[in-house]
Amino acid sequence: MKTINEGIKHDKFKVKTALDNNWLDNEIQFVLKKIDENLETFKEKVPPAASKNLMYIPEGNTDWTASFWIGMLYLAYEYTSDEKYLEVIKVQFESFKNRLKENIQLETHDIGFLYSLSSVARYEVLGDRTARDTAIKAADKLITRFHEKAKILQAWGDLSDPEQRGRMIIDCNMNLPLLYFASKETGDKKYHNIAVNHAEQAAKYIVREDSSTFHTFYMDTETGSPLYGKTAQGYSDQSCWARGQAWGVYGFALSYVHTGDKKYLDIAERLANYFLNRLPEDDICYWDLDFTEGNEERDSSAASIMACGLLELSKHLPVSNEYRELYENAAIKMIKSLAENYTTKNVLSNGILLHAVYSNPGGNGIDECCIWGDYYYFEALIRTVMSWKTYW
Repeated sequence: MKTINEGIKHDKFKVKTALDNNWLDNEIQFVLKKIDENLETFKEKVPPAASKNLMYIPEGNTDWTASFWIGMLYLAYEYTSDEKYLEVIKVQFESFKNRLKENIQLETHDIGFLYSLSSVARYEVLGDRTARDTAIKAADKLITRFHEKAKILQAWGDLSDPEQRGRMIIDCNMNLPLLYFASKETGDKKYHNIAVNHAEQAAKYIVREDSSTFHTFYMDTETGSPLYGKTAQGYSDQSCWARGQAWGVYGFALSYVHTGDKKYLDIAERLANYFLNRLPEDDICYWDLDFTEGNEERDSSAASIMACGLLELSKHLPVSNEYRELYENAAIKMIKSLAENYTTKNVLSNGILLHAVYSNPGGNGIDECCIWGDYYYFEALIRTVMSWKTYW
């Protein structure tokens, strides 16, 4: 397949933007203050995917987004060493163990999100063997979604549901690290092989020739043949949903980390360039990359994911790579723009980032706080001040 790597067209990313330590600490203290204010509210419950009128209303641990809160708590603990975060983490982790035991709404590939941030993170940060074992059990649950012929993990729904059968989505690249982790810990290659098979299919069919991405793609699970691409949360089937492109950059970079296969870095670069070339003046993307100006909503949550993805991608590129410093510069510009113009510092909210979009076509979480946006913004800040060992 012919592929197009656009290169980066904006000279502004050649200009280094410095973030001094005092500025960074102030931004992190703002996030920590928000987390502290929420510790009691979200001790047993979790924030929902999106706020309503900029307020997260507590809910049970049932959605695909439930782990972003505990992920933020691990980050807070790593930065501060304050044991008050461990108290809430303990309660939250028990909830995730129970969710897996009771199989509560786990008909989704997002088991990767849920148990990378709840369990792999706990093992990496605290050395808890129970968390390690929980993550491996979650990986066992995740691989039941693998279609042998199509070589993909089905995204959503019952595996026999004709509406969802054979559907993979770009987001799943971020679920694969759970499988890489299970393979490393157990020595069993089956997890690794399934992850690689899915990454290969995503690279082949979700990534378009021009380096944009479909949100979703259907495969024939009986023959393994590719069918067609569609969107679920983008502007159209042929447009490029901003958050999906960001998942792609970060996810393919992580597949490189876990496999050492350079082609995943190359794909992540292509996707990153496409994304960066379609940013408006303040470097915070619209909800779909078909929009580069006008009155459409921005998606701060996609920008925060992208900042993390660029920081991860850049550190694996050789110093001689012309894009290494440009990706770092772009990530810092996004972080600074988010901090200066997209936080809840001056409004009443228990969230952190304003102007996120959950699902524009679905009319859900538009111009609100989105919990993954809050998490990845915090992760991006932590990446700039610590030698941080990723949970992914």
